[in-house]
Amino acid sequence: MAGCCDARGCDKVFGPRLAHQLASRYRRRGLDRTSGRLVDWLVGQGIEGATVLEIGGGVGEIQLELLRRGAARTTNLELSSAYDADAEALASEAGLKGRMTRRLGDIAVEAGVADVHDFVVLNRVVCCYPDVERLVGAAARHAGRAVVLTHPPRHVGSVATLAVENVVLRILGREYRAFAHPPEVMEAVLHESGFVPRHVHKGAFWHVLTGPRAVEGTVA
Repeated sequence: MAGCCDARGCDKVFGPRLAHQLASRYRRRGLDRTSGRLVDWLVGQGIEGATVLEIGGGVGEIQLELLRRGAARTTNLELSSAYDADAEALASEAGLKGRMTRRLGDIAVEAGVADVHDFVVLNRVVCCYPDVERLVGAAARHAGRAVVLTHPPRHVGSVATLAVENVVLRILGREYRAFAHPPEVMEAVLHESGFVPRHVHKGAFWHVLTGPRAVEGTVA
């Protein structure tokens, strides 16, 4: 563990209790459907021997599954250390702790917190970050082969729901806020960074946006 950052209230919302619940659920049921879609897409890109950077990877279940499927090593970046104990327990149980690195840091403001990896994953993360262009841009600069992320759908219902949630958080004195960023903004950042953005799944609660690096000579 290295580095430091401003958790912006994430440690008050995503604390050790939630981490323990997520780790226990993963032990019982494995990956949820959205996480499974990310893993399946990455495996389809050729994960054997690859490196993976996951921003906000929580207890690391996606990383564990990718390592089991042939990834060489993973790095996890968090704004809070609340998930560390349960993440390290899962890694030890799987015998994969030596291939997993966990760090504290905000990659959008501290580029040196992580090296370039083959793949960069942001699962249920962009909705927690106020400046989505800066975050996705930083992710793209650290991706050699592809970026894959999930985000909530943006429509009247989701925007209204998050607005109510943020009002409640403000009343409770919490710093954390949630966001339904425009998908076209994230797509544009990926395109401008040299990737080919495409939504491979649009569910009721989460959309999966992939961005493999554009092949030279092709039209995105």
